Amino acid sequence: MTTYERDARTLELPWPFTGRADELELVRRSSVAGRQGVVVTGPAGIGKTRLITEAVRGTDCVRVTGTPETSALPFAAFAHLLSDRASLPGAVRHLSGVRLLVVDDAHHLDEASAALVHQLAVHGRPRLVVAAADPAAVPGAVSRLWTGELLTHLALEPLPYDETARLLAGDGLEPLTVRRLHQVCRGDLRLLRDLLGALRESGALTRVPGTAERAWRGPLPLTPTVRDRIAPLRDGRGPEERDTLERLALAEPLPLHLDDGLDLAVLERLEADNLIHVDERGAVRLVHPLHGPALRASAGRLRARRLARTADRCEPALKDEQKQLEQLIEQLDVREVPAPVGEWLASGDLPVPAGYAAVRARYSRLRGELREAAAWAREGLRTTPGDVSCGTELALAAADSGEGAVVRGDGGLAHYGTVRLGEPEAAVGAAGRLDGVLARHARALARGDGPALDRAAEALAERGLLLFAAEAHAQAVRAHRDPRAARMSRTRAVALARRCQGARTPALSGLVLGELTARQRQIVTLAATGLSNRQIAEQLTLSVRTVGNHLYSAYTRLGASDRAALPWLTEQPDRQTA
Repeated sequence: MTTYERDARTLELPWPFTGRADELELVRRSSVAGRQGVVVTGPAGIGKTRLITEAVRGTDCVRVTGTPETSALPFAAFAHLLSDRASLPGAVRHLSGVRLLVVDDAHHLDEASAALVHQLAVHGRPRLVVAAADPAAVPGAVSRLWTGELLTHLALEPLPYDETARLLAGDGLEPLTVRRLHQVCRGDLRLLRDLLGALRESGALTRVPGTAERAWRGPLPLTPTVRDRIAPLRDGRGPEERDTLERLALAEPLPLHLDDGLDLAVLERLEADNLIHVDERGAVRLVHPLHGPALRASAGRLRARRLARTADRCEPALKDEQKQLEQLIEQLDVREVPAPVGEWLASGDLPVPAGYAAVRARYSRLRGELREAAAWAREGLRTTPGDVSCGTELALAAADSGEGAVVRGDGGLAHYGTVRLGEPEAAVGAAGRLDGVLARHARALARGDGPALDRAAEALAERGLLLFAAEAHAQAVRAHRDPRAARMSRTRAVALARRCQGARTPALSGLVLGELTARQRQIVTLAATGLSNRQIAEQLTLSVRTVGNHLYSAYTRLGASDRAALPWLTEQPDRQTA
């Protein structure tokens, strides 16, 4: 039996593999000796093939792929491995010497190929790594691989926003554009790559004044992949259904209601197909965030002009949205909530009122979304240059990003600044002036109580205050007497800090070096001083390649993309406080 291993160079993609650490480990464990294998399922474009490619890289394996064009031909997926007269028993015997079989796009397998894969799993010959679309679309023989408990089943979730942002970190995109791309694509990396390429080629990415970032404002590009994704909205649907979907799209960012002249029978059919959602108040929205922008982009100009929402028609909804955010800020509960009106204004390159922008910036900053906070503040300043509230928010976001003076507090958090700076003596007085979870944090810091600091951090994280939670865990590292508890606090602090969009505060500075090996810490510390790989290699008597490998591993652990992020990770900043 001849096996095939694709050259690693043919597997290179425009982006590095990111995230998915637990999923990668599961696939690797499931494909080693003594294990039957794994089935990875998920929507098209979510990254199943890339995950499997990374998991089996460097191993000796046989690969087969299902295709819709050959789904009616017996054993089509195995044509390069079997003779023309192959039978199922003969094929099972022929493949018995294969150690690892990778089956991609198993939902497109012909019936004979699907049966062969199932029989190979039953008889336990090769170890199997199978990728398939959502379970409803796969042949019965494939679905029985996990429903019959023959193989481990991994239902791959969409790549979360934090990992998507890390994936796009080298593209120079401003945060609101990254957020918009993530929302529209909903974890579809194939669509994400397609849209980004179209935006570059069309010149739709414009420079943000005062920054080196580029922003996407305006309509969605109607690329071939976008058209493919919205094909279910058009294929096999009557004119009434298509008209209703387009009306809903043109009404966004606000929903239509059941009493807005919508046909109930049509809505019931669309709801059954999971294309629309109707809430308890009768508001009707499109389910997938791609469908609205795509349908608007493909609508006729005159129809869009007549039916589409305008900024003035959305003004009451924007005020309601701002009021809701202000209430949540007052309650220190900044868990993610929908705020589509402001996002619609920004994405359409429409003026964002400075009052709304400042509130949105503050909400994002409290969530630890520092780059987004700065972006919202700039949106407000673009509409109203010199606005004090937006200017203040921009400065506060810069301070937490390590780009300005440390701010001890702001607004209602004035007394909390000393707690964030880790000053136990000052925390004693602050505890009496703070309420709720902030007071718990202050009291724990004043006592130097590591477990209490961890509990306060967990309470902060539950409310969406991720940066404050990361800082509390970081303070717990220094307060713990038990080294194991300190390591756990450090791990939690690092995980939260990585979600805070480049946060560089005194409490976090130098924290993540504990995640590195002794040699990695040594090399990273030298790199942070500005030494090149060759200079470091000469100083430590190592090869340049070894230094590069250590730095690459360190970047991965630190969540850094290059040398520019190293100084704040290795040094305690001595910055002026304000």
